[in-house]
Amino acid sequence: MYHKTLVAYFSATGTTAKAAKKLAEAAGADLYEIKPQIPYSHADLNWMDPKSRTSLERKNPAIRPEIEEGMEDIAQYDEIFIGFPIWWYTAPNIIHTFLESFDWKGKRIIPFATSGGSNLGNTCEDLQKSCPGATVVQGKMLNGSFAEETLQKWIASLQK
Repeated sequence: MYHKTLVAYFSATGTTAKAAKKLAEAAGADLYEIKPQIPYSHADLNWMDPKSRTSLERKNPAIRPEIEEGMEDIAQYDEIFIGFPIWWYTAPNIIHTFLESFDWKGKRIIPFATSGGSNLGNTCEDLQKSCPGATVVQGKMLNGSFAEETLQKWIASLQK
């Protein structure tokens, strides 16, 4: 069975973008950047400021930041790797904006994330709520440098 794969990602500082590009190369996948209509500034990312944009989004999980331009045709993909930085042990709200924009019935979603010190926590369970009908499989943290061989092994393990 032929699978068409997409690597969709959100990156606030460029770290997740690097991981997404390496993953797309290793998987032979198309690449799509989830860009917020209003980019996150350095001040927006200040976790210590309770009034920063990210802190406000954390306090209200119903907030859905708008995406700059939408993905036109998700229907062509069977498997979607979705990447993001971990914010407070889960995916940023903009990932839910993206997921809630499509019908995911019959698709497989594989999260990957970057973080300075967190793991995926309950991310997979959180994401499942925003993409009913999809199968969300356990994802992987892609921190630091990683070889294509490591990515290939992970991708191969997902096919089992």
